[in-house]
Amino acid sequence: MTMLRLFIAFLEVGAFAFGGGYAVLPLIERVIVHRYGWLTITEMTDVVSISQVTPGPIALNAATFVGMRVAGIPGAVIASVATVLPQAILLFLFGIFFFREKRSATIEHAFMSLRPGVAGLIAASTVSIFIASAFLSTSPVVMDPLVLVALAVVLILRIRRANIFPLVFLGAGIGLIGGLVEYLTQT
Repeated sequence: MTMLRLFIAFLEVGAFAFGGGYAVLPLIERVIVHRYGWLTITEMTDVVSISQVTPGPIALNAATFVGMRVAGIPGAVIASVATVLPQAILLFLFGIFFFREKRSATIEHAFMSLRPGVAGLIAASTVSIFIASAFLSTSPVVMDPLVLVALAVVLILRIRRANIFPLVFLGAGIGLIGGLVEYLTQT
């Protein structure tokens, strides 16, 4: 039964994953965290973080991690296949249509109308992830000091248009040092 639920959940995610990885995050959160309770919002934020630094689409990586968590390797395979199945079928059908017919104005307008919705989905996932990772407790006044690092990175990227890779490694290093300090103070 768990495998069937896992397949249906990620089939839904794959079927409605328009706009790329960031746009599908609210849907993944709603299905995985709120509907099935397989992860907490904090764990979901961790999955998103891991999915961003591993190669491949965010939705597929998240499906693999969640499937592994819920049902081991078979769950990871089921969730991954369910995520890509609807898109593979649609891509195949669109490929046939586009190679037979030229792009029409109707198709162009349909794609244009999807853009504002995708932008809204990306904004919603950004706010959700920020709130989940910014606060140390359920109280909105206890903020994680690493949020200042995140805000500094955003400012550096917006003002200086710096290379993102050194900033990612810097953030990972700061996170590792913070985790080590926390571990050492607890023992």
